[in-house]
Amino acid sequence: MANTTAELEGLLMQRSLTDPQLLAAAEAASDFRILPDATVIKIGGQSVIDRGRAAVYPLVDEIVAARKAHKLLIGTGAGTRARHLYSIAAGLRLPAGVLSQLGASVADQNAVMLGQLLAKHGISAVSGAGLSAVPLYLAEVNAVIFSGMPPYGLWMRPAPEGMIPPYRTDAGCFLVAEQFGCKAMIYVKDENGLFTANPKTSKGATFIPKISVAEMKAKGLQDSILEFPVLDLLAAARHVREVQVVNGLVPGNLTRALAGEHVGTIITASRERHDHG
Repeated sequence: MANTTAELEGLLMQRSLTDPQLLAAAEAASDFRILPDATVIKIGGQSVIDRGRAAVYPLVDEIVAARKAHKLLIGTGAGTRARHLYSIAAGLRLPAGVLSQLGASVADQNAVMLGQLLAKHGISAVSGAGLSAVPLYLAEVNAVIFSGMPPYGLWMRPAPEGMIPPYRTDAGCFLVAEQFGCKAMIYVKDENGLFTANPKTSKGATFIPKISVAEMKAKGLQDSILEFPVLDLLAAARHVREVQVVNGLVPGNLTRALAGEHVGTIITASRERHDHG
């Protein structure tokens, strides 16, 4: 197996990009973590932001306090308005790529609103190419806000069934955490974490404090707290090998999770892999 840059370059010049030996050589190459001290936080759209002031203001205060000790990349969900748009667009038989653009517009709106609430603290919202300025924002004020929808637009990969974009804000925030090589990914929702069933509709649902991707799939829970493509992204990840789901409506939960406490549910990658970084 190639283990030097020159050997890898040679394979890249000579082989198909799907060649098994080339893929193995690329897999063995060392990783570089761009923002290893940063944490990505996803603020739910429907679960938090749509609830308005009562839910958002305490979380804003918690973020302002937490950024004194933590570097935060804060992604926003889309929520109820996106669901309304999806229902109209799906009824019109528009494709997943168009629905993706519509959902992104709502996540953008939520990022703008959160950015305005945090503006007096120097915390700004960035969009699109502005992500390239994230390290500067983190160096200056320890926090930055971004829209959680991945920018696939018309290039969104359609789901096996239906027209709802499979990669939405849960996936977008995870991809930011993984590609930047961040140290943690925290999802701020309106439930205490993962349950055996929907706690809003099932009285007998029991809480699950920790579970692996493989266990979630075996139990049929792959679409119960996060978008299910996130589980495959997590299983294949090099850097972010677990995610944490916390109830952002409980004051202090986010702060405790940032401090490394086991709050809510921790979902781990289904297999161990060597971290080359």
